Amino acid sequence: MTQASFHFDALTPDLMWYALESIGVRAESGFLALNSYENRVYQFTDEERRRFVVKFYRPQRWSVEQIQEEHDFALQLAEAEIPLAAPLVINGMTLHHYQGYHFALFNSVGGRQFEVDNQEQLEWVGRFLGRIHKVGASQTFRHRPTIGLDEYLYQPRTLLQQSQCIPAHLETSFFNDLDLLITRIEQHWQPDYRSIRLHGDCHPGNILWRDGPMFVDLDDARNGPAVQDLWMLLSGERQEKLLQLDIVLEGYQEFCDFNHSQLKLIEPLRGLRMVHYMAWLAKRWQDPAFPLAFPWFNDPKYWESQVLAFKEQLAALEEPALSLMPQW
Repeated sequence: MTQASFHFDALTPDLMWYALESIGVRAESGFLALNSYENRVYQFTDEERRRFVVKFYRPQRWSVEQIQEEHDFALQLAEAEIPLAAPLVINGMTLHHYQGYHFALFNSVGGRQFEVDNQEQLEWVGRFLGRIHKVGASQTFRHRPTIGLDEYLYQPRTLLQQSQCIPAHLETSFFNDLDLLITRIEQHWQPDYRSIRLHGDCHPGNILWRDGPMFVDLDDARNGPAVQDLWMLLSGERQEKLLQLDIVLEGYQEFCDFNHSQLKLIEPLRGLRMVHYMAWLAKRWQDPAFPLAFPWFNDPKYWESQVLAFKEQLAALEEPALSLMPQW
């Protein structure tokens, strides 16, 4: 079975129960599915009424070495007293294997939603991102990828062309505008940035609040520019984004230097994420969970909105980059 057509039908409650038993953990409650589509993540309680989360990785997505690098990075951050959900070490290992599945166990961490419009919380998140990047800058991943145009633009463009997801009457305008967007991003891309280990997907939904921020889900951790972990915290009109950026960087730079020239990468990175996301949905469409979770993806109105989004992103790329310093 190919990676694109793989689905989790074989991952039954019995299989999960036996997988946990194989590492000495006995699940006493049922498995409560948590919000995850790329992998499968479940909360449960053990025989001592302790709450855990078990994560079953999608086969063929990451190699064992790549998953282990994610785990090692998480443990390194936890050792630096950075609040994040790190895998538990059981029998000397964080990554376990059972009947074709790799899985890991975590303590269950609750929390409220991070309030992006709360300036105090935003500064606090900035401080911890500075600490994460200080650790992340000490070395780079050897096995996990680096953010770049091939993975985020060229491969997705090919996949979308072959997917037959785009309605026939929109194909010409869709790919014409996508190619324009790719060309503009190529012109704005700065491949000479300093690459560090990143969270990689640091949107507000991956930050919980429990007397401070709690970072979760390092599944997309990779090498890249520091600004990748900052730009998704910014929202609203330009002046709002500048205020948010000022607050984030005030906390960030208490612990880690930031190269302000990377602010020119914000709109190119936004374009990369836009294209990569729709290609990810197309790639996973044969997984039964995806049509249920994203029914709008198969609606022509979605693709019409993406053509409009391309035009809006092209306009954003022509605007001056966000800057807190006149010389940039």
